[in-house]
Amino acid sequence: MPGPLPEPSPHAEARPAAPAPPLEDLHPALWRAHQLGRQREATWASGFAALDAVLPGGGWPGRVLTELLLPRAGLGEMRLLAPALAAVQRSERCVMLFDPPALPFGRALADCGLALDLLFLVRSRQAQRGRASGPLPAADVLWALEQALRSGHVGAVLAWLPARLPAEALRRLQLAAQAHEGPAFVLRDDAARTRPSVAPLRLWLCAAGADALRVQLLKRRGPPLAQPLVLALPPVLAAPARARAAAPAPPVRSPAQESLR
Repeated sequence: MPGPLPEPSPHAEARPAAPAPPLEDLHPALWRAHQLGRQREATWASGFAALDAVLPGGGWPGRVLTELLLPRAGLGEMRLLAPALAAVQRSERCVMLFDPPALPFGRALADCGLALDLLFLVRSRQAQRGRASGPLPAADVLWALEQALRSGHVGAVLAWLPARLPAEALRRLQLAAQAHEGPAFVLRDDAARTRPSVAPLRLWLCAAGADALRVQLLKRRGPPLAQPLVLALPPVLAAPARARAAAPAPPVRSPAQESLR
């Protein structure tokens, strides 16, 4: 029976730890906690240098879902995504919109650089009947979205889905997105930001002014982002309208003050 192992001599020379292999030597699906993960597939530049600098791969990823969480529609999310969507269309691929909260305004989308002939709208039966779909997503729009992701013929998709999206439905969409080369965006109410999600990339969007957007990265393949970004969006208001929007609100007078006037 072997005896106990000899204790190391106190005079033995300590060997330095082996240096960590460079990031390029790691498997593409792995990354270190202090470094951004690599994107194995092609990415699409967002059009905002500050945002690209904090996104793994330097842009919006393909073959995965990207969740955009916002308190209400119309904060500037289309202006945020327009540069990447326009780049997708320049490759002769279409962009599909699933159940947007309102009918898109063609002139505004064209001003953002989007080609209307490569833009397709898919609405659920509830939306076509003029009724809200309720807290749960419409089954027909989920089916259509999954088929579009799996088809291989769509350039980019945007889907407005409720916060109470079943985990299984989101998991099916993420699996379908693995066959989709372009970006795939799911827009949901920000009430979902505290719930787990299979989407590898999650961003929380908030208004930061008439033509500015605050972007907080909730989840990415890499370390958390300590501070949110504030992005300047292309203006949609004329200069006088922007000045009125930026002006402080007048003080509210009490009924007693109004009676003394």
